[in-house]
Amino acid sequence: MRREAEGSARAVRGRGMLPSRTAPRCCPGGGAGPPLPPGSDYLGGPARPIPPALPGWSGPLTGSGSEGPRRGGRAMAVPAAAPLPCPLLLAVCWAVAAGMAAGAKILPSPSNLNYSFIHICTLNWTWSPPENISSSCNLEYSSDIVINGVPEDRREWSKSRFRVTDAHLNEEMRLRVRSECKNDNTSEPSPWVETSLLPKGILGTAAVDLGCVWHNLEYMACTWRRGENASSDTNYTLFYWFDGLENPMKCSNSSVDQGIFECIFNLTFPKVTSTYPTISILVTDDSEEVRPLCASKNPTTLVKPATPRQLTLTKTNDRIDVKWSESETFPKSCLLYEVKYCNGDLDIGQIIASETNSVSIAGIDANSKYTFKVRAKPKRECYNSNVHSDWSEEKSIGEKKDSTIYFVLIITIPLIVAVSTVILLVYLKRLKILILPPIPDPREILKRMFGEQNEDSQSSAKDDPINTFDRLIIEEEIHSLILTETSESTNPEKENR
Repeated sequence: MRREAEGSARAVRGRGMLPSRTAPRCCPGGGAGPPLPPGSDYLGGPARPIPPALPGWSGPLTGSGSEGPRRGGRAMAVPAAAPLPCPLLLAVCWAVAAGMAAGAKILPSPSNLNYSFIHICTLNWTWSPPENISSSCNLEYSSDIVINGVPEDRREWSKSRFRVTDAHLNEEMRLRVRSECKNDNTSEPSPWVETSLLPKGILGTAAVDLGCVWHNLEYMACTWRRGENASSDTNYTLFYWFDGLENPMKCSNSSVDQGIFECIFNLTFPKVTSTYPTISILVTDDSEEVRPLCASKNPTTLVKPATPRQLTLTKTNDRIDVKWSESETFPKSCLLYEVKYCNGDLDIGQIIASETNSVSIAGIDANSKYTFKVRAKPKRECYNSNVHSDWSEEKSIGEKKDSTIYFVLIITIPLIVAVSTVILLVYLKRLKILILPPIPDPREILKRMFGEQNEDSQSSAKDDPINTFDRLIIEEEIHSLILTETSESTNPEKENR
């Protein structure tokens, strides 16, 4: 019977007539009590079993004054459903909360929202306070910047009726502001009020990839590239301003190299300065079709020291002392140095950090050659920059014995001797003739000379006197050849004798 009663109770709960045993109880204050334990009803008393549905009974299971079928001539009354105080209390709580929400006061919005340029790339947003604000309201203004429809997530709360921001001239920029009562739950923030700053010019004509470097605290160099939709004859001009200048300054030292624009302007501050103003930079063109580009730069993040100079090396026994000149523009103890040295001609070496302009390296090899170079970096305590200087010029000290020279000499000298010997053997005969020329036989020379002269004199009488001189010259040449051949032929005869 108990199982059947519990089954009927679950069926009634499924129809929404009885609360679940695990449903929370409503407290007098509108809260919920702990779940009901097994064996207890929602009023806290013992569970009363509900009679099972009788066969042939089609009437309601709950009700007041309804009669069921008779058993043994006696009518059985089905117990009526218990009152439902918990849902009623919840409904009352919800109604009260809804009434309070409906009665919450919505604050009026600020008015006269407008902007103005303080300097290049700096905007001042202003607005007027809302009207009819209660004196108990701790009024503050919530402002937010939206760039191309995307909030910057840099919302500010302030009692002031203005906000100074950087200008985004090449993008759509909106400022929105609303009123809020801090620490007051009886009022709702006002609706947003906003105004827009629309860009001028053709999209894609603004300069891109703007980057600046502050070299040695002396001058700043900024580079950028032409916009993708800008014409090739676009002539960009850079203007800069920072707190301390009366008017924006124009950068006149500009150049273009392979599509990269560069402009350099002097930027110096006293060494005793611990804070540096933000640099506002505007890159624009005279044409209205080119969009301007604004940027704000923190100079302390752009510092690049100059290359260390006057690097000197001194070798003492097994130690090398390295020293270089200090920077004249940086304050004392504001630079860190890195010394890289290599043993031999290898590019891989060791790096030693130093806070002064000198370092000593002990335990060196006396028979090795060492190469040194130095670079500088700003300290975090002075400048928030990660830019290193360029490496200094390399300098070497020591000598390294190279065994390859001896190896080359050992191979080259015997080769030269062998080649020279072959050449001498090939030209030995010719060298012998040049050194010991043969001695001609005088008798043969006289005999041939006088005999040929007689023959020539007889034939010359018959020739034309004009060609006589030419013939004599030719005959002399022939005689010299005969004498040479005669001398060569007589030498073998003497050798045979």
